[in-house]
Amino acid sequence: MIDKSRRDVLRTLGGVAVVGGLAGCSSNQNGSGGSAGGESTETATATPTETETEMETETETEMAATAMLRVAHLSPDAPAVDVSVDGSVVLEGVSFGAVSDYLEVPVGTRTVTIAAADDPSTVAFEGDLDVTEGAFTVAAVGELSEDTFEPLVLADDNTVPADDTARVRVVHASPDAPAVDVTAGGNALFDGVSYQGSGYAEVPAGTYTLNVRGDTSSNDGDSVAAFDVELVGGTVYTIFAAGYLSPDDEPAGTAFQPIAAVDAGAGGGGIVQGMGDGGMGEMSEDVALRVAHLSPDAPNVDVLVDGSAVLEDVPFGAVSDYLSLLSGSYQVTIQAAGDSSTVVFDQSLDLQPGAYTAAAVGELAEDAENGFAVQLLTDDTSAPADDTARIRLVHASPDAPAVDVTVQSTGDVLVDGAAFGDAATVEVPAGSYTLEVRGDTESNDGDVVSTFDVTVEGGTAYTAFAQGYLSTDDEPADAGFDLAVVTDN
Repeated sequence: MIDKSRRDVLRTLGGVAVVGGLAGCSSNQNGSGGSAGGESTETATATPTETETEMETETETEMAATAMLRVAHLSPDAPAVDVSVDGSVVLEGVSFGAVSDYLEVPVGTRTVTIAAADDPSTVAFEGDLDVTEGAFTVAAVGELSEDTFEPLVLADDNTVPADDTARVRVVHASPDAPAVDVTAGGNALFDGVSYQGSGYAEVPAGTYTLNVRGDTSSNDGDSVAAFDVELVGGTVYTIFAAGYLSPDDEPAGTAFQPIAAVDAGAGGGGIVQGMGDGGMGEMSEDVALRVAHLSPDAPNVDVLVDGSAVLEDVPFGAVSDYLSLLSGSYQVTIQAAGDSSTVVFDQSLDLQPGAYTAAAVGELAEDAENGFAVQLLTDDTSAPADDTARIRLVHASPDAPAVDVTVQSTGDVLVDGAAFGDAATVEVPAGSYTLEVRGDTESNDGDVVSTFDVTVEGGTAYTAFAQGYLSTDDEPADAGFDLAVVTDN
């Protein structure tokens, strides 16, 4: 089972967040109405250190007390990072926009190190963090290029609100954005939230259209983003406003990205649709993602995105329809159908605009030569010419050698030397073909191990998955070799 504390485990909802007190509810920040006022909830301190210090010996009583700590990567020009606590790596490959699960950490002085992923010599931050009992978010904010990269430490109020109420915190982490107001239905929910400012508010559960505006005394500044957001009762949310308001003028092209995370409670909800009228935070569903179960010895599986099941009881050989998502990072979990304790994959996927296939390939068996993995394929869904078909072959048969693919009637070579995990694309005239799969040779005349009749139409893109076992007698499952052809557009 995956050790989630060692993963860049993401719980984003892909939404905006900045909601404050509506009629019937009021902010719990400083006991005042729906106004955050740009005031930070930072309670712990992080002090840069030049050299690593040895942690003082702690008593058994001190070690018994723990805190819950999570990390958010909100620095728009920083690469993916690894995070260490007291010299031990606890999160790996954390990309911009990722918010980790909570980690249980002993109270006391903890040395936190943030370094470039897989390069511990490139340290962006190393400092001592005084950790007390409670829950905290350490948000990496600022810019490396401006030498303003730093941790923003936030104390998290994870007490669960009433079933008909949601608690929301907004954190302003966009380094080039001014102070903002957030309104809904003409009400000011957050007022004058400046960079690194944050505040909590409670609202009745429901769906709201939120407007993010430049800060004015009357809260009627120009709306630079608008979002429909569903807030579930009995749930605590944090929404980080991150990225660049004007990426064209900045050292990285990371555009403004409101990122919502569930902190505690019932969960669910988040952004429903981005509707912005231009500028900061305009978002639409620009990612198409499908899943292919190509692991011949794996059971039927459930697929979860950010903790919510999107596909259930998926058998070997199945390829789902495309799911529509917003670009960003998503936590993808694959587990045995109906058994959340048997997790075979749990990692974040960073999805830029486009179409993708997440192909579960390889074998679960511990001694497998080609072990279980999820291969993220970029799909070309554009239409070829009306008289032409595009075919992509994906070699996903774990016991098959490298192969050539030829046309029986002509001997034309379509694919040359595709090994396990390889993908090769070719365009052919529309029509019917008998395809021969051969062992790879220099002259493409190896023994034919299987033939498949395929009909392809003009103007259509296809993916052909070579899957299953070439020799089932020697394998842990009886899924025979096959060629599954699906349309991409």
